[in-house]
Amino acid sequence: MHITNDEAVLKKLGYTVSDSTLKQLQNIKNNTTEYEKIIKHILDLHDNLQVNKSYIAMSNSVNHFKIKIDTDIEEMKNEALEKIKHFQDKFKVNLEKVDGKDTYYIKGFHH
Repeated sequence: MHITNDEAVLKKLGYTVSDSTLKQLQNIKNNTTEYEKIIKHILDLHDNLQVNKSYIAMSNSVNHFKIKIDTDIEEMKNEALEKIKHFQDKFKVNLEKVDGKDTYYIKGFHH
């Protein structure tokens, strides 16, 4: 069976490949500015955030990837925030913070 890029992205983020996850990813792709240029960096950030108990996932409420900081340990949270800030600055990514949560939507490149 030939693995498509979409399937590889889903597996890398820990999802089971199914019609519904592929459709959700397609909606995110369509809604993320310059997705093809940024997806590799998103997956790298996902890997880098694992040690901080943080990760990237597909949002269930909007068609964007979300960065979720999932720790109450202040030092880990601060390290994760530094990585997110570096990602945002280095790759000129437009992020939107979710009010009252340690969650950020990845909107895509910002010009």
